[in-house]
Amino acid sequence: MRRYGIQPVASITDDLDLAPRIIGGIARYLWRYRSEFAPATTLALLAGAGVALHEFYRLWWATVAGITVVFAGALLVGGQWVNLSRPIERAYAATATAFAGGWLAAATALGPITKPLPLVLGVGCVLLAVPWWAHRRRRARVRVERTLAAWPDIAEAVGLAGSRVQSALVDVWGYRVRLGLGLGQTVEDAITAIPRLESALGSTRGGVRVQPVVSKKANRADLRVIETDPHADAIAWPGPSITSITQPVKLGLAEDGTPVRVLLLRRHGLFGGVSGGGKSAGLNVLLAELTACPDVIVWAVDLKRGMELMPWASCIDRLATTPQEAEALLRDAVIILDGRADDLTQRGQRVWEPSPERPALVIIIDEYAELNSEAPQAIIYADSIARRGRAPAVNLLVATQRPSKDAMGKSAVRAQMDVRICFRVREPRDADLILGQGMVKAGWHAHKLDAPGKFLISAPEHDIPHRSRTYLLDDARVQATAERHAELRPRLDAVSQAALDTSESPSDAPARENRPSPRHAREKGRERADSTLWALLRDAPPDGVTVDDMITATGMSRPTVYRRLAALEKQGRASQVGKGRWRAQQNGDTT
Repeated sequence: MRRYGIQPVASITDDLDLAPRIIGGIARYLWRYRSEFAPATTLALLAGAGVALHEFYRLWWATVAGITVVFAGALLVGGQWVNLSRPIERAYAATATAFAGGWLAAATALGPITKPLPLVLGVGCVLLAVPWWAHRRRRARVRVERTLAAWPDIAEAVGLAGSRVQSALVDVWGYRVRLGLGLGQTVEDAITAIPRLESALGSTRGGVRVQPVVSKKANRADLRVIETDPHADAIAWPGPSITSITQPVKLGLAEDGTPVRVLLLRRHGLFGGVSGGGKSAGLNVLLAELTACPDVIVWAVDLKRGMELMPWASCIDRLATTPQEAEALLRDAVIILDGRADDLTQRGQRVWEPSPERPALVIIIDEYAELNSEAPQAIIYADSIARRGRAPAVNLLVATQRPSKDAMGKSAVRAQMDVRICFRVREPRDADLILGQGMVKAGWHAHKLDAPGKFLISAPEHDIPHRSRTYLLDDARVQATAERHAELRPRLDAVSQAALDTSESPSDAPARENRPSPRHAREKGRERADSTLWALLRDAPPDGVTVDDMITATGMSRPTVYRRLAALEKQGRASQVGKGRWRAQQNGDTT
């Protein structure tokens, strides 16, 4: 048939089907690379709009110019609301809008082919296209879109067949995907598939996070891919975030850059993790925040002879460094707890509201396991505080490597911990010990934390596993912060002090009847201590007397000594002559 110029019917049909296939292929290509072709598309749309407006709405040029000014200004000022987080991105968007609107207004009034408008449009589009093509987040978004376009195949390969991508958002460190899970699938199924997801998405090991959505829907999950670790480097502490214990403390930053805040008032807390995991850094941040509050008194127990907490001694009213001191400290805390409870009953109140005159009491215990082995009686007092301390604002914050039953003692202390902060652990079961049974299975993978200071926090306001990193205070910053905050330390309230003063055994009752009132005794004691302090400063050698010597001689706490020294310095009677060394001024009053 071909010899006589007649084509077979099948060949004609193939030729007719070829054109749609070519057109469809071109359309798919243009759609796939729509982001790269966006400048050319914008140029074509502007040219077409210029022709239409000049032909039919020539007098609208002023309206176009006005709308351009409004939109460009809005992008420059409030561009963060449309995901333009960086100032340079907002400036670029405002510039591109101003150029497009300005050219369109001129084309409406004069005509799009009026010289030099065509040249201006071409050159302007090319110049503005260069930053667009080079923009890292745009390229990342395109790459993510093309990756997720293959999600059905990925889901089939990782065992989540039937799931679908509902939305995706590219941020500074990677991207987040909201998944709609298939019929019968749960978040736990997606968590189990994390290693396979890391392979299928081409991420690094440990670079994929899966967690429940905030709305608690069981058939939804948030998948996050970390391409650049936001916590690769330590984060310097920015300074106090609170001025009262009634405010949530900022402990660090989550992977999405949001601050990690937790309320500590009337809550007990547990810090856990291996040695070198970052507990000390977390305690430093905690002390830096709490000592900035004039409505909280800090007591502490450090059975490593004060090695960890001694730098904060000027801000800690009582620091126990031996088992005997720890037992006495916790016994006195129970006495204060009972005294405050009696006062609340007499007032008809349910909770102790902290203020500078009636501060909360926070007791920090480092290496709680050592307390259990060396001062078992202290565990009984700690258990009493854990059970009854919330209402009177007497709270425990304890740190230990592994809070097992042997380490915590046979008490309810661990069960009473509302706030759990877990730094790196060696085994998944250790994370369950710190955070609670079953938490690892639910996605709380503390054993995958890979740097000191990284942590997971479980609290009433933190029920989704967000990896975070605590702030870092170096030794110099700790010393400077402690010296600055020592001036803010409040005194123990009258109710608590009276409870301590009247806590002698019944056999001491006859002697107590013949002595002055507790208030009078305290005033006399302060006068004697002030006289002793002034005598030390007045008779000090040229290189001064140390603060430790003043504490030993006067019986004052370190914060009280610093307050007295600050007052004397303000009066011009004393001065600091060296690091931690003071003496009376030569021309000061020596009486």
